[in-house]
Amino acid sequence: MCYLCNSIEKEMVSVEGLSVEFSAKPLFADASFVVNDRDRIALVGKNGAGKSTLLKILCGMQQPTHGTVSVPSDTTIGYLPQVMILQDDTTVREEAQKAFSHVHELKERIDRMNEKLAERTDYESEDYLALVERFTQEHDRYMMMGADNCEAEIERTLMGLGFLRTDFDRPTNEFSGGWRMRIELAKILLQKPDVLLLDEPTNHLDIESIQWLEQFLAQSAKAVVLVSHDRAFINNVSNRTLEISCGRIIDYKVKYDEYVVLRKERREQQQRAYENQQKEVADMKDFIERFRYKATKAVQVQQKIKQLEKIVPIEVDEVDNTAMHLKFPPCLRSGDYPIICEDVRKDYGAHTVFEHVTLTIKRGEKVAFVGKNGEGKSTLVKCIMNEIPFDGNLKIGHNIQIGYFAQNQAQLLDESLTVFQTIDDVAKGDIRLRINDILGAFMFGGEASDKKVKVLSGGERSRLAMIRLLLEPVNLLILDEPTNHLDMPSKDVLKEAIKAFDGTAIIVSHDREFLDGLVTKVYEFGGGKVKEHLGGIYDFLQSRQISELSELQRTQRTQSSQSSPSTQSSPKNNYAEHKEKQKRLRKAERAVEDSERKISDMERRLKELDVLLMDPKNASDMELVTEYTSVKRALDEEVERWEKLSEEYEQLNQ
Repeated sequence: MCYLCNSIEKEMVSVEGLSVEFSAKPLFADASFVVNDRDRIALVGKNGAGKSTLLKILCGMQQPTHGTVSVPSDTTIGYLPQVMILQDDTTVREEAQKAFSHVHELKERIDRMNEKLAERTDYESEDYLALVERFTQEHDRYMMMGADNCEAEIERTLMGLGFLRTDFDRPTNEFSGGWRMRIELAKILLQKPDVLLLDEPTNHLDIESIQWLEQFLAQSAKAVVLVSHDRAFINNVSNRTLEISCGRIIDYKVKYDEYVVLRKERREQQQRAYENQQKEVADMKDFIERFRYKATKAVQVQQKIKQLEKIVPIEVDEVDNTAMHLKFPPCLRSGDYPIICEDVRKDYGAHTVFEHVTLTIKRGEKVAFVGKNGEGKSTLVKCIMNEIPFDGNLKIGHNIQIGYFAQNQAQLLDESLTVFQTIDDVAKGDIRLRINDILGAFMFGGEASDKKVKVLSGGERSRLAMIRLLLEPVNLLILDEPTNHLDMPSKDVLKEAIKAFDGTAIIVSHDREFLDGLVTKVYEFGGGKVKEHLGGIYDFLQSRQISELSELQRTQRTQSSQSSPSTQSSPKNNYAEHKEKQKRLRKAERAVEDSERKISDMERRLKELDVLLMDPKNASDMELVTEYTSVKRALDEEVERWEKLSEEYEQLNQ
């Protein structure tokens, strides 16, 4: 294995001879590497290679079969798993403050020492001077921690991860699992550990939050080891790549994009060496067979047999399926304008999700819907699918055949079929000869293709539903977060299929790398409006940074929340205005509380349904599945309504 040779770098973690086996099957063996200060390590490998297992071993949660992991006593490690048990008895702010529990304990010790110093009068005694010395040391340590900035850091981190100030004092149990994972991520970042171990940290983040996290890791973190299927994220963060392949861990001292090039070169070299070895082995076997029974060649035959026994087979790194191409089956030519929206508006009660939406999507265009969670991207998709009522005109073009992918599509699969049968039912023509290749590209290789749909996890069902969609003849694709359960090779296959697609595509996604080179127009959802941006996803992001739209929106919000100076300065109107404002404030507060009660009730019901659906005997109970989908949809709508109500209350309360 290679090591970083810079002598001034501090070793954070040292791994020697690491081996991990499950049921006598090795994940990886004899791995050795170090994690140094300022390393930004992307941990890569196919699904099931052992990436999450390695993170657990590095943080001490799991023990290896063989080998050692050495961590200096003064080195701290922060670990964010993909799934964790979350607390639900505090507010967002209180939960984030737990990151500074050691600071609060130190402050209490300093306060107690300060009280003792104030009470005592034996100023010349050794005991008093020793107390002064301890107080000074602890106080200096407290100041070095930047303790006075704790609250500011909490606010900056929570807002960077997408929370509003109005969220800070809300109970954590009011938030979805994804938002609560953001709280846990905030706590880990606030603790400023020496080594950050992050397992899929971007799964529940939008584009803005992902960019903020990138900047934080680049500027503030010490050592980072991360697993992610977001290629742009790991490329922007990493300066080193560890690959788990063929049961080994290979160390590349380069960022992810450069690793991809080096890995390709490495594999080509391996392939050439493997082919040469195979030819050599074939020649030896041929010689042995031809002269096995000739006495004059007995010595040479024995030599060849011994040589053959000594040959160590050359392994070629596992091949991914990125080079595989899928093409949508032929379909009808659609009209020139598959989607036309004219002054479309959607309200949920008093909350306006969006209004005055006017847009035209032309045949063949690939467009992205982007924006923060809860701004109406999926809502407009549901309007297009005619799943929910709306105001305004929304026209679907002539000869439109829609292929729609959303998370609930997975629930519509036939549970009695196997994975292979599910795809075989929709595959036509020559594509049927490649079903196993297609399944392998989407992580259903080998025995996984024989699994029944009813035993698949939610993520596996989503992937299977995606494959079905790729094989159906449609001319308008609508994909709502299609990459959530895909690894990078699977995303590449999907992306290439969409790029080669002759029809029109609408893609709702936070994955910049997936959208890059795929879409030519971006619709930004925010503040009840939908704004069109021509160009690709990075053109959109660059324009946002130049115009500082988010800062402008904050400024406009502040200005709009202030009353006119002339009105404020009029004594005659002060009392009446104050009384009217208090009345509106109480009304807004009641609306927020009412919405919070509804959210709490629905989340409680979802938890009950989760428990029921985890019971195998209820797995096929469509009544429960339908109720779960209905409650989840209502919850999403109510959360969007709550966000609007909370913002209105905050503005009134300023």
